[in-house]
Amino acid sequence: MILQDVVSLAEFQPEKMGKVSLVGGQYLFAGLNCFEPGQEHAAHVHDGQDKLYTVLQGQGEARVGELVRSVKPGDIVFAPSGVVHSMKNASASERLVVMTVFGPPPHKK
Repeated sequence: MILQDVVSLAEFQPEKMGKVSLVGGQYLFAGLNCFEPGQEHAAHVHDGQDKLYTVLQGQGEARVGELVRSVKPGDIVFAPSGVVHSMKNASASERLVVMTVFGPPPHKK
């Protein structure tokens, strides 16, 4: 499978971060997290799951453990299993699109 121009697939919601599933296999999942200005994916932890964020559009603020940094297109953030992490769009006017890749993928119940 080849996906091109994934930013055009972004879906935004006024009340919370939008999520778009891109691809998923037995060992890996990729999707988009789509933030309107001011929205955030609150600090959380995944046990047994590593996560990689790649900023595609906009600017944000990433947290991994106690480390907090501003991020921009092309930046990558790695959140290892068991470490608290979050992503926030601190902009007052720009949208933020972040591709998330993690493994193993979530299990459907």
